[in-house]
Amino acid sequence: MKVLIVDDEALIRDVIKEYLKLENMDYLEANDGYEAIDLVKNNDFDVVIMDIMMPKMDGYTAVKEIRKFSDVPFIMLSARSEEYDKLTCFDIGADDYVTKPFSPRELIARIKAVTKRNQSTNSMYKFKGLEIDCNAHEVYVDGESIYLTPKEYDLLIYLIENKNIALSRENLLENIWGYDFYGDDRTVDTHVKTLRNNLGKYRDFIVTIRKVGYKFEYKE
Repeated sequence: MKVLIVDDEALIRDVIKEYLKLENMDYLEANDGYEAIDLVKNNDFDVVIMDIMMPKMDGYTAVKEIRKFSDVPFIMLSARSEEYDKLTCFDIGADDYVTKPFSPRELIARIKAVTKRNQSTNSMYKFKGLEIDCNAHEVYVDGESIYLTPKEYDLLIYLIENKNIALSRENLLENIWGYDFYGDDRTVDTHVKTLRNNLGKYRDFIVTIRKVGYKFEYKE
């Protein structure tokens, strides 16, 4: 696995590098968004760890630029923990959000989880005008291709594979994120919100189950 670390603080990069070495992961590093863009253009990364507040070019802008030519997963780093900040990151195409200060072990777990893709036994799903081509990882709404982040795609597929079954937030965190996310299960809510927005007229296929979680509801 190859990771790009983008942060203007050398100490943070050094800490992350030490833990990546323990996992035998390869890495490169960048000081700002401009360096990150160049490195992504010239390398194949499995995931990018992107700080938000950086000089020259911030993380938000860098992600927007990289998303024009790459679908590499992003884990954002930020000292801010407001829901608005997380939603902004998801809206621009990030896959996960880590608040500083963070546990390096948890960050490693998130790296592993965000690069994991659900392997579906079905090659195609169709629910009225909503179609999912699992082989191509493409989602279509009334024939038009829509963009989903890797995590949104994984969430949609998992909900579909458990169609008409109520799934708790804890269940979704365990099976989609792949690690204990205790105390911050709002991550599920924010991803569901952006996923629904992307599904447009078919957003109501994802139903909120009060005090439980969510389900993908579709009657033949």
